[in-house]
Amino acid sequence: MQKIRNIAIIAHVDHGKTTLVDKMLLAGHLFRENQETGELILDNNDLERERGITILSKNVSIQYKDHKINIIDTPGHADFGGEVERVLNMADGCLLLVDAFEGPMPQTRFVLQKAIQLGLKPIVVINKVDKPNCRPEEVQEMVFDLMFALDATEDQLDFHTIYGSAKNGWMGEDWKTPTDSIAPLLDAIIENIPAPTFNEGTPQMLITSLDFSSYVGRIAIGRVHRGTLKEGMDVMLCKKDDTMQKCRIKELYVFEGMGKTKATEVSSGDICAVVGVDGFEIGDSIADFTNPEPMERIAIDEPTMSMTFTINDSPFFGKDGKFVTSRHINDRLEKELDRNLALRVIKSENADVWTVFGRGVLHLSVLIETMRREGYELQVGQPQVIIKTIDGVKSEPVEAMTINCPEEYSSKMIDMVTRRKGDLMTMEAQGDRVHMEFIVPSRGIIGLRNNVLTASAGEAIMAHRFLEYQPWKGNIERRLNGSIIAMETGTAFAYAIDKLQDRGKFFIFPQEEIYAGQVVGEHSKDNDLVVNVTKSKKLTNMRASGADDKAKLIPPIVMSLEEALEYIKEDEYLEVTPNNLRIRKIILDENERKRMSKKD
Repeated sequence: MQKIRNIAIIAHVDHGKTTLVDKMLLAGHLFRENQETGELILDNNDLERERGITILSKNVSIQYKDHKINIIDTPGHADFGGEVERVLNMADGCLLLVDAFEGPMPQTRFVLQKAIQLGLKPIVVINKVDKPNCRPEEVQEMVFDLMFALDATEDQLDFHTIYGSAKNGWMGEDWKTPTDSIAPLLDAIIENIPAPTFNEGTPQMLITSLDFSSYVGRIAIGRVHRGTLKEGMDVMLCKKDDTMQKCRIKELYVFEGMGKTKATEVSSGDICAVVGVDGFEIGDSIADFTNPEPMERIAIDEPTMSMTFTINDSPFFGKDGKFVTSRHINDRLEKELDRNLALRVIKSENADVWTVFGRGVLHLSVLIETMRREGYELQVGQPQVIIKTIDGVKSEPVEAMTINCPEEYSSKMIDMVTRRKGDLMTMEAQGDRVHMEFIVPSRGIIGLRNNVLTASAGEAIMAHRFLEYQPWKGNIERRLNGSIIAMETGTAFAYAIDKLQDRGKFFIFPQEEIYAGQVVGEHSKDNDLVVNVTKSKKLTNMRASGADDKAKLIPPIVMSLEEALEYIKEDEYLEVTPNNLRIRKIILDENERKRMSKKD
């Protein structure tokens, strides 16, 4: 039996989790060559690098003092809770990584709560102690209070604390005396995290993740909870609907460094990858062939938000995408369901429309952005929260939200959130900044981030997590301004845009191709305005006084995918193609729109 430690890393976005894991890999004498480039080894997906967040959990392992430490990197965003619940099942302990200035944040709380419920033993790592005005002692008190509030046991509250700076590559028992390596952290893991117990008996493994190889197909990843799995062994796959399926293990792999190495057998306590088990879902168990005992399935929180996905039927469809048909989109969504646990998809009677349910706007926008980069074209509708009837009362999801901003902007923040039916719960000063906690309906958070950043000159830090369902809070004012809609298909001219600038803000550049029914700007009033931006200047041989002024254009507003999703109204779609994001009216024809509005 190898000496093994299975540990999950929990942290809020940007507290240095992935950097720390990279340093631990270097301490295990892996990837010396990567150190020069300074690139992150773990977040290797383009989207993760651009956004600086972890989306997919990853498994790595290091050898240290004849111990094998399996490290599981978990996402920090509550939107990726499906990932979190699944990976914590593989660990025996967790590293809680906290910024020495910011302290524990709401999304740390979300993952930590899951870990404490599973009975994992924590080690607290207070990172970034080299920052000016950091407060490590206070932060440690805050962590203790948080764990106490989450009903941690005596054993969990008696946690070991390590201080350091992952970026500078050191960890130690005392934050005032820097050491020269992160060895004290690795020693603390070996001493404080319990070794997995070897459970005798028939083999049992819970599938918590999957990998795909074009050579061998789908690969099941999980932790062996009991007994030993061997290559060539016959096993039973216990599925969701209580059916059993006979399988044979063709190959076994264990994790080593960033890769996998082949193994002939894997004993309980270790994490492995199994080739040869077909037709499995995440949450199924691999059990003994003659006496199969399924393990308890992973409980996943329900989705709170839905969006309509449909094929692109705009006049510009198929111009830059490779996959545009309903069959392509359907196959892609089904493939995503395999590994994205918190996602649900319902296909409507109309073959070209799907309702996709997820954890939040970020969760769904990452899926849309990934599809877009793969060459898909689609249209998506406005995000809607999922409303339930609980005990005969119409209820909606509410979230706990924190805003941290300079003092002079705090009244603006409170005003904005209360207009969206939010309640201020606590407010405390932290130096020259103010930390506020609210309870807000999920509907109220859609589109709020932009306004918060604008009103605080980009200084505010906002974070939120799903709390529970509460009775419906009433109507919330969304976007007040109407849209500026193009009247004709053609090329937009600077001359025409210049003449219309006093009517509102534009989203398009001169010389851009547009179509009738496309939303080209935001009207300064609350009604929609149809304009002709394809009108060019008529040239005559008459000289006119003052008519030859140059067009002075204000630069257009360019929105990111999330901003556009939060911006659109109920009667609008966002057209997503590999190269363009266009907002459009669902009904493109102006006369048809008027007819429909009269019916309403």
